[in-house]
Amino acid sequence: MSARSHNHRASRRARRLLAAAAGLATVGALVAAMPAGAAHGDRHGGDRHGHPAKPRTVDVQLLSFNDLHGNLEPPAGSAGNVSEIQHDGTVKSIPAGGVEYLATSLRTARGGHPYSVTAAAGDLVGASPLLSGLFHDEPTIEALNKLNLDVAGVGNHEFDEGAVELARLQNGGCHPTEGCYEKGRKFKGADFPYLAANVTKEKTGKPILKPYTVWKKNGVRIGFIGVTLEGTPDIVSANGIKGLKFHDEVKTINKYARELERKGVKSIVALIHEGGFPASPSYNYDCDSPGPGDGISGPIAEIAKGITPKVDALVTGHTHQAYVCTIPDPSGKPRMVTSASSFGKLYTDTTLTYDKRTHDIVRTAVTSANHVVSRDQAKAKDMTDLISRWNTLAAPIANRPQGFISADIPGRGSTAPETPLGDLIADAQLTGLAPADKGGAQLALMNPGGIRSDLVFKASGSEGDGVVTYGEAFTVQPFTNMMNVVDLTGAQLITTLQQQVSGPNEAAPKILQVSKGFTYTLDLTKTGAARIVTDSVKLNGEAIDPAKTYRVAMNEFLAGGGDGFAVLKEHRNKLVGASDLDVFNAYLAANSSASAPIAPPAADRITVIR
Repeated sequence: MSARSHNHRASRRARRLLAAAAGLATVGALVAAMPAGAAHGDRHGGDRHGHPAKPRTVDVQLLSFNDLHGNLEPPAGSAGNVSEIQHDGTVKSIPAGGVEYLATSLRTARGGHPYSVTAAAGDLVGASPLLSGLFHDEPTIEALNKLNLDVAGVGNHEFDEGAVELARLQNGGCHPTEGCYEKGRKFKGADFPYLAANVTKEKTGKPILKPYTVWKKNGVRIGFIGVTLEGTPDIVSANGIKGLKFHDEVKTINKYARELERKGVKSIVALIHEGGFPASPSYNYDCDSPGPGDGISGPIAEIAKGITPKVDALVTGHTHQAYVCTIPDPSGKPRMVTSASSFGKLYTDTTLTYDKRTHDIVRTAVTSANHVVSRDQAKAKDMTDLISRWNTLAAPIANRPQGFISADIPGRGSTAPETPLGDLIADAQLTGLAPADKGGAQLALMNPGGIRSDLVFKASGSEGDGVVTYGEAFTVQPFTNMMNVVDLTGAQLITTLQQQVSGPNEAAPKILQVSKGFTYTLDLTKTGAARIVTDSVKLNGEAIDPAKTYRVAMNEFLAGGGDGFAVLKEHRNKLVGASDLDVFNAYLAANSSASAPIAPPAADRITVIR
């Protein structure tokens, strides 16, 4: 063999070795770029025919929201805004919400995601504006079906009209007393399962609805467990939950997580209608600053720490707050906990990396963020058509003028303990129930949670600026609770005020709105019941006498001890009056006109020390 031939063969061999080395380097780079464990999906890097190995993991998109409360149309006033922190540290207010925009947002977000599931964490219905509430929330269920919602947990407001009505929303059928709202059209119910794992029938001990469901696609399986807060009986009407028991959230979720695991489902998401309070109201606040979960407080922080590590993510609600946090599970591993504000103003986009070999979520790869449902985007036509159809049915009632206001009167959108709209409602209740034949009320108390919106000066339709329509008044007070006038002693009144800031309400105070002439000081520098300065409590300038009896107006929810006001159940000599909405509308009609509209009350009855 010539030297030239030998050198040529040697150089070819060298080139082959170099190529092989380069190939190994490329494989190494690919392995480094793959999710942990994915490189071991096939020990040969392909099948026996030389085809490349299929990826071991797939990304599942979890889209979620909560506390829609039947807000099909964009929420009015400040209740329809979200706060956003800007790059320079300032905060910008952005109008958001409405199902026409929510549908567009979700449909756009799903683009390019072959694995996408949409879930919700309760209070999708209940305390709804007139467009939905007038029709027992059938319009909202129809809208959620069009949104392609896959699964929802129940919240406390799903029980506003009782378990039988909730079952109708799930299964369909026309309303038992009002029948079908459109000729030839029967309500078909929810296309998605409502989950109620911790709500059981007292007689049987069985859940009233499915406790969990399993979402499946191309071999990917993710279990969803749905619970409402254990304290639901404290914040809904007793008639709505008669014969039901509400169980501990943590114990219930852990029980069904074990059951799912026994069935081979190792990827689990909990839908929890209980929430927390972030350190900032801005939706893009860093909830994990300075450390994981440091920016969140409230019930969900403790609940998250007790839920089994078998659960991979928690979608929460109830507090109407926005947050994306990683709170460590009991084993110390980070776990995503999210909430998307309320009224469809935000949605959460979470990426769950699913390992097809272990059938579990790669927890370290989970990412999540809240996104604004901007009103700058195109409306979804099918939602516009749905709203128009139901608005046509509601119009004869909804557009009826009730009264006049001179400016916005903040209620739900206010963050102050006492709100102008709260004062206005309490004044309306006192005025309507003060006559001797109506109960002889001397003061009125209104629960803040019963005020669902603001009264907005700008016209919502063709009624004109400053006109309050029946639909707008209904949106403010959608429960139509019957008014009660009861006897309370001065001591019981003071205890009522103390229960605003102690016991079950200590962590998240519920400051009652009070009528004109009732005043006191709230000292937030103190804790618990001591926050009420007892010798400051006065009625028309006179100190409340603990031994004296007073006639007090309130709605039936409060009179039943709702919202943690147990002392109010001790009332005597109850007289039942008109509904809160009827009382409010009557006040607007009698006390305002186009030439003399109602001005926002000063909200100066409660002196707050901070």
